Amino acid sequence: MSSLQLFWFVLIGVLFAGFFFLEGFDFGVGMSVQTLTKNDQEKDQVVQTIGPVWDGNEVWLISAGGAMFASFPMWYASLFSGYYLILFLILFGLIIRGVSFEFRSGMPEERKWIWNWTLSVGSFIVPFFFGILFISMIQGMPMDSNGDMMAQFTDYINLFSVVGGIALTLLCYLHGLNYISLKTTGPIRERAKKYAQTLYWVLYVGLVVFAVLLYFQTDFFTLHPASTPILLVAMILLTVIANYCSYANKEFVAFLTSGLTLVTLVGLLFTGMFPRVLISSTNSANNLLIANASSSPYTLKIMSYTAIGLLPFILAYIAWTYYIFRKRVKHTEIAGYGE
Repeated sequence: MSSLQLFWFVLIGVLFAGFFFLEGFDFGVGMSVQTLTKNDQEKDQVVQTIGPVWDGNEVWLISAGGAMFASFPMWYASLFSGYYLILFLILFGLIIRGVSFEFRSGMPEERKWIWNWTLSVGSFIVPFFFGILFISMIQGMPMDSNGDMMAQFTDYINLFSVVGGIALTLLCYLHGLNYISLKTTGPIRERAKKYAQTLYWVLYVGLVVFAVLLYFQTDFFTLHPASTPILLVAMILLTVIANYCSYANKEFVAFLTSGLTLVTLVGLLFTGMFPRVLISSTNSANNLLIANASSSPYTLKIMSYTAIGLLPFILAYIAWTYYIFRKRVKHTEIAGYGE
């Protein structure tokens, strides 16, 4: 395995981590539109918290997919063909969620409910099926020496993958609640804190179940006996800190730690797969490895120069966007609030 191959494997992990940190709270806010709010004014207030940033956050997913396509074409081909239906459902969720922002703003008040529902449903579909995808992937899939998957329904949908889907969805929802607490004023802010304080106790149970299933359903503890428990403990500690901060009104720290929990989860999955990119459940000789699934050294070299040159400008633009829209969305600024 060359240093460039390792660099691009890590970079793809970083891109997915950035996607779930930034887009994770978007999903949580989207789900909150139908589960947290009590009137149309609160729905508008919640949607406005992510209005300027949601589409930019999705660029991280596009970048991760593009980086995978260019740097690990065999990984990309096997993953996208083997998970065609799962990825189709994720794409469907992204589409109905994306159009909801535009359509709800142009609809008469009596029809907005349709797009409020599509926004919430789409925001649920994406993290849930991403959880299904990643967890079934680390369990291992029946795969031949050419990287072709011959999976059955239960290879995709089973106890561990469903627990992973629910856990990722809950993490995103809590991340969104912490973001709403950070970015709003009025009753919706206090309600978001109360919801989060209750749901963190559900998450504790979910993390324990996830850790137990990870031990019995994967080889992570065997291949990586140090990093796997360390990252699991880090996830639990970050969750405890976020829970404490939701009580202590330390909203920024609660938001930061809930996002870092998602980052740690991505780190756990990528560390556990290393040095593999896809795991075969039928024969370990059929595993796709970083060393044999990548593009040519020349391609990786050119891509590295391009990425290193463009990345600072992209990060600067993202930071500037969040700085410009850093103020809270006040309930008093929403038309019709309290009337």
